[in-house]
Amino acid sequence: MDEEKEIKKEELIAEAEAVAANIVNEVTADVTGAVEAIIQAPVLAPAGRPERVSNFKKEGKRGGVRGGRRPQYDRVKPEFDQKLIDIRRVARVVAGGRRFSFSVAMVIGDRKGSVGVGIGKAGDTSLAIDKAMKNSKKNLIKIRLNKKFSIPHDVSAKYSSAKVFIFPNHGKGLVAGSSVRNVLDLAGVRDVSAKIFSGSKNKLNNARAAVKALMVVSDKRPIR
Repeated sequence: MDEEKEIKKEELIAEAEAVAANIVNEVTADVTGAVEAIIQAPVLAPAGRPERVSNFKKEGKRGGVRGGRRPQYDRVKPEFDQKLIDIRRVARVVAGGRRFSFSVAMVIGDRKGSVGVGIGKAGDTSLAIDKAMKNSKKNLIKIRLNKKFSIPHDVSAKYSSAKVFIFPNHGKGLVAGSSVRNVLDLAGVRDVSAKIFSGSKNKLNNARAAVKALMVVSDKRPIR
C-alpha cells in the first residue's frame, strides 16, 4: 500500500513539473525574444540628448498636449515552434539506491513543411528540454506539400507497436489525435486525416510513426 502511494505521489510530482516546464519554456521564449529585439534595435540618437518620440502634436504655445510612448519593437519570432508531448520522471537503480532523472519528448516545426521529433534526458527539466530541442533539430525532415499545404497521397508507417495511417481529406481541416496531431500541426499540413490503428498510447512512438509516414513524401533525409 505504501509503495502504491509512493508511485502515485511520484506521478503527481511529474505532472506538476511538466506544467511548470511548459510555463518556464513559454516565459523563457518571451524574455529571449525581448532581449534579442533590444539588442538588434537601431540606435536612434548615438550622441547628445536622446530624441523624444511623440505620438501627439503640439497644440498652441501654452497648455499644449505633450506626450509620447516608447518605441515598440517587433518581437523576434523563434525559428521553430515547439510542443512538449511527454515528460516522465524515470529512475535507475544503483548500489546506493535509485537515482531519478527526467525524460522529455518534443516536437518542433516551422509550419512550412519542416518537422522533427526528439528526446532529451537530464536530472533537471530545463536541461532535458534543451537536449530534446537539439535532438529534434537533428531529426528534422522536409515534407513536399502541394499548393493547398496537404500531402499528395495516402501514407502509412509502423514504428515499434505504433501504426499510423494518414490520408488527404479536402475541406475537412486537420483531423487527428494524440501526438500525431501535434506533428501534423507543427509541420503545417492541412486538410488531412490520421488514424492510429494500434492500441499503443505511447505518445513518442505515435509521433515517430507519424514522422516516418511523412518521410514517404519528403526527401527521406533528415535535415542536418
